[in-house]
Amino acid sequence: MFSYHPYGWYVDVMKTITTAEPRRVAPDTEKLTINLGVVDLGQIDLLVQEGFYSNRTDLIRTAIRNQLTVHGEEIKRTVARRTLVLGLHDVRRSELERMQAQRQMLDIQVVGLVRIADDVSAKLALATIASIEVLGALHAPAAVRTALAARIR
Repeated sequence: MFSYHPYGWYVDVMKTITTAEPRRVAPDTEKLTINLGVVDLGQIDLLVQEGFYSNRTDLIRTAIRNQLTVHGEEIKRTVARRTLVLGLHDVRRSELERMQAQRQMLDIQVVGLVRIADDVSAKLALATIASIEVLGALHAPAAVRTALAARIR
């Protein structure tokens, strides 16, 4: 993997990539499509051209973050009032099996990302998940997503 070279150490990147163990990584971003008027778009392009932002996405991301900061206290109050989980919520098979043994149902309410493990079956999900409310993104096996379609808000 590492080899000595007179000017420094050489790393065989291809060998590193092919021998690395594959792992499931959640994306840190989600794609969002917006429609803008031509005047707004032109103004964005002007600011990018003048060097205020590196590209359109940079400006839009900055504008969204600024608005979230402006409304930050309201977001915190709403999360607390509605008892929502803020961030990432992983749903594992072991957790659902434990709930099934106790004859309990899970109500999932998240602002962020919900990940249902790949080894959760549709049958187990139906037996243990009463509802899912996600303001953000839901990553789940296709069969689980289909089985829970009526319970996802």
